[in-house]
Amino acid sequence: MPKVVRKMQKANAAAQAAMLPKIPPELLDQLVKGPMTAEAVEDASRAFKKALIERALGAEMSHHLGYAAGTGKPELATNHRNGLVQRCVECSFLERADFG
Repeated sequence: MPKVVRKMQKANAAAQAAMLPKIPPELLDQLVKGPMTAEAVEDASRAFKKALIERALGAEMSHHLGYAAGTGKPELATNHRNGLVQRCVECSFLERADFG
């Protein structure tokens, strides 16, 4: 592989890493109690992705409906929450994830 291509790949990787949100050390302290195997890192990563997706989907629903979960529906709202239904999502980074 030519040097120019490798330099561009390294620059792209560095730029993408700089765009990632910073994770507070206190959160990492809660998740990592000591040495971790590759399997433990993968399990923690999947659990974090699942929780992150659930939070994002909940926020999207609250934004769409115009009110937060657990609060009463505004009088003028025509759409409303009608309970919690278990969902299954398959994607490239989770083998299978149940949401809801």
